[in-house]
Amino acid sequence: MTEVQIEEENKQIAKAYKELLQISYRSLSDDDKKLIRTAFDTAVDAHKEQRRKSGEAYIFHPIAVAKIVASEIGLDATSIAAALLHDVVEDTDYTLNDLERLCGETVAKIVDGLTKISMLDKDEEKPISLQAENYRKLLLTMNDDIRVIIIKIADRLHNMQTMGSMRPDKQVKIASETLYIYAPLAHRIGLYNIKNELEDLGLKYTEPEVFNDIEQKIAETKEEQQEYIQKFSNKIESGLEKEGLHFQIKGRHKSIYSIRKKMVKQNVSFEEVYDKFAIRIIYKSDPANEKLLAWKIYSIVTDYFRPNPLRMRDWISFPKSNGYESLHITVIGPENKWVEVQIRSDRMHEIAEKGYAAHYKYKNTTDKGDHSLDSWLDKLKEALENNETNAVDFVEEFKLNLHAKEIFVFTPKGDIKSLPKGATVLDFSFSIHTEIGARTRGAKINGKLVPLNHELISGDQVEIMTSSTAKPTQHWLNYVTTGRARTKIKASLNEERKLIAQEGKVMLRRKLKTLKIVLNEKTINELVRFCDLKTSQDLFYRVGLGTIDNKTIKDFVASRSNTFVNFFKNKLRKSSSEQAEIDNTEITDQYDLIVFGKEENKLNYKLAQCCNPIAGDSVFGFLTINEGIKIHKHTCPNSLQLQSNFAYRVLSAKWIDSTQIEYKTELRLSGIDNMGLVNEVTKVISNEMHVNIYSLAFNSNSGVFEGKITVGVKNKALLKQLTTKLNKIQGIEKISRV
Repeated sequence: MTEVQIEEENKQIAKAYKELLQISYRSLSDDDKKLIRTAFDTAVDAHKEQRRKSGEAYIFHPIAVAKIVASEIGLDATSIAAALLHDVVEDTDYTLNDLERLCGETVAKIVDGLTKISMLDKDEEKPISLQAENYRKLLLTMNDDIRVIIIKIADRLHNMQTMGSMRPDKQVKIASETLYIYAPLAHRIGLYNIKNELEDLGLKYTEPEVFNDIEQKIAETKEEQQEYIQKFSNKIESGLEKEGLHFQIKGRHKSIYSIRKKMVKQNVSFEEVYDKFAIRIIYKSDPANEKLLAWKIYSIVTDYFRPNPLRMRDWISFPKSNGYESLHITVIGPENKWVEVQIRSDRMHEIAEKGYAAHYKYKNTTDKGDHSLDSWLDKLKEALENNETNAVDFVEEFKLNLHAKEIFVFTPKGDIKSLPKGATVLDFSFSIHTEIGARTRGAKINGKLVPLNHELISGDQVEIMTSSTAKPTQHWLNYVTTGRARTKIKASLNEERKLIAQEGKVMLRRKLKTLKIVLNEKTINELVRFCDLKTSQDLFYRVGLGTIDNKTIKDFVASRSNTFVNFFKNKLRKSSSEQAEIDNTEITDQYDLIVFGKEENKLNYKLAQCCNPIAGDSVFGFLTINEGIKIHKHTCPNSLQLQSNFAYRVLSAKWIDSTQIEYKTELRLSGIDNMGLVNEVTKVISNEMHVNIYSLAFNSNSGVFEGKITVGVKNKALLKQLTTKLNKIQGIEKISRV
């Protein structure tokens, strides 16, 4: 760089620092500014030789993270300082002792937590589900200081914002991780704006075509949306002003990710998503009158627009466990369109935007701590510290709890308990106490006896009946939805399983001894493979139960001389010997319609049944433990989990031929029933497109029909052509691929 460029860059760094102080959500004291200045100077010195992949000076990254922490999240000076220093220990010669001496013990501890997480992210040598184990450790840091995880979310947000210069495979991996854990975590902490941005950026890199299409359509409808909000405002402003209310009316567009989610879930097009934006009425109020004014505004709005009584959500009387408060109603607005209206005070709005940082700002100084957050962290800690839980299971259950909507039920004494929507009687009993859950034998809802898998609804009064002889069974796992209940049931079952396994090991040693075989590690591993099991614990458990009997053990001894060949070594040898150039004339329907990696290797594979890919779909390969390589669509429901948790087992894949195999694909049709409709459908499929029909089922009810057709197509292009022709048949309103 020239001297002029260096001088210009230094000016930009100084300007970024000034902006950081100006945009801070909190008022900064002289001591705060001094701490931030020390952290800034240290970070500039530490990173002076470093540059990002984009070419800019590295110091711009920690400054950007600190800006997110200061402005968008609204944390204190300690957090801003820690954000500025978050990469210093990991990437430079500075030590934690240096940071403690310069900026204090708290900043050093937060940086230490962030460094540990970053080091875990870079460790890709372990042959286990690395990412899931890392997430468990990442979440453990929340128990030391929640600021660690919040700064980590800010760090991830800036990395996502500046990911353009990375390799495409790295972009997909990081974006999948973000959608899999960081976005739900931001949601749980109450950082809604950041959660929406993380989700949108995640979609941008995992499904770029879908993202760009929706983004373009939103831009095209923006002007129309503004006009609609103005029409809505004009109608109710006079009513609100008559009551002397101080308010503002804003429009909020649904995020691209949530629109995409709704399109997939409801199987509709962009145009058919009716609630693409919401209207917010934000009013000024002192704390004592907030609730009263919210319902007054509700009354005024419903005087002008008819509400949908089934679409009301009162998060003011019962705030969400992450602190969110708002009154949501859906009304028929101008032009007879359904529109969601969110009514909230300035305080509620600030909490919704900034999360817990704003929550603490409004808290009474006499109130020691946030009980809902503390309660959540306690439950999380309990789950994290349970070593019996498999890391992947833990992350999956944790995510379920992150996303869950809430219901409110009552104990016999009238106390309110918050549970995720879909929770059962058994979930409720485990939420009270582990011992009560484990001893549950029945329950009464509103005085009536119900089964353990009975699903609770808001307002239920629940009474649990216990027995000293009751204990969890394997079936209980099918009766619960919460991570806490599942963890406790599994722990109890594992304890019993261990006891049976211990007895089984003793029995196995005795049986092998009579056959002149010593029970050692080699024998155990051979027996595990022979019985097609995964672990020695499984083996001992089955011996203890008696499912592995004397005959099985004798068969094993008889076949012990056989040579066991490692499945994956065979596959790898085969693939390395076949890296010749692809000759399309050699393509068979069993082997190489798909190639893998940059070298375009030809490997054996199977098509995953969870998403049923067909030739032409955007796909990737996944190396399973027992079934070789499986092909999944990028839009597969399991795609995020696989690419995030097991990135080291993901292979890039592409189709090289689409004329060999016929893929069975199910289509669902719906619309208005017409005479001869089925005949027209079969005519198009069989006569015009020459496509095989494997099954056909149509149901008609009051002039509306639904149909399911399984057809055999050779590629996605042919399927698209078929659906286009079917769409032209009079009466068919919608066609979707299952």
